[in-house]
Amino acid sequence: MFFRNLILFRFPVTVNKSLKALEERLAEVVLKPVGPLDMMSRGFVSPFGRDQAVLSHQVGDCVLFTLGGEDKILPSSVVNDLVNKKIAVIEEKQGRKLGGKARRALKEDTVHELLPRAFVRSTRTNAYIDMEHGFVAIDSSSRKSAENLVSELRHALGSFPAIPLNAETSPRTVMTGWISGEKLPKGLELGEECELKDGDERGAIVKCQRQELETDEIKKHLESGKQVSRLGLILDAHVSFVLGEDLVIRKLKFLDGAVESLEDTEQDEAAELDARFALMSAEIKRLFEVMEKNLKLSKVEA
Repeated sequence: MFFRNLILFRFPVTVNKSLKALEERLAEVVLKPVGPLDMMSRGFVSPFGRDQAVLSHQVGDCVLFTLGGEDKILPSSVVNDLVNKKIAVIEEKQGRKLGGKARRALKEDTVHELLPRAFVRSTRTNAYIDMEHGFVAIDSSSRKSAENLVSELRHALGSFPAIPLNAETSPRTVMTGWISGEKLPKGLELGEECELKDGDERGAIVKCQRQELETDEIKKHLESGKQVSRLGLILDAHVSFVLGEDLVIRKLKFLDGAVESLEDTEQDEAAELDARFALMSAEIKRLFEVMEKNLKLSKVEA
């Protein structure tokens, strides 16, 4: 259940009282099957799987939960093909071209006709709340997906003043300094991936993977004015990740130094989930603390 990406939202720790009733609130907005004439459905599901009733799981001051979704798969090409066939039949019968309003109405009718027969795709987005540090960690690299989850959580709780991470110093400037030879924060070391961009948004972009970053080649790009927009990093030899200037953490991976303790013990499924969640949340706490200090993350006022 280790997260593979991270988008973080901050909230005032003063709202922790409302989180005590999280299980009950989530139960009021569980996922319902998508209706025959609906395109999608959203609601909370058990992080333990389809057959489980519990909707959240707490270890220490961290609470795990999952947003589920059902989406109808209705390709526009299929809709347009059927609409065009209907238009051809109607125009031949009536001997005239259909107007724009009639075409739009026909397309709406066709979509409603196809929806009950469309395939349904299920989705799950895992997240957890860290009540000590006041953030929500979402396993996604998509801003839209993360914002949708927070919106559903806000709906469940009635009020939840969470906002995306914001840095008071430029992540580009900080990461460019790290790769230029400035001393990295304690516990951090450079990985083998980076993305360099010119200051001009239409300028050149250089992507490096599986490459030593402290090289003359990289220095020449920096000397030409490029800055780091994404940077591979390793924290405490436990976690590797790619940090973006958008503060999204991608390619999150828990290394042997972190997970070897899990492999030494035999546990049942519930105990293993507890152990994995405890380990993951502890490593992400540490990562958050490093980001907060060195990127000067903004706090959220109540």
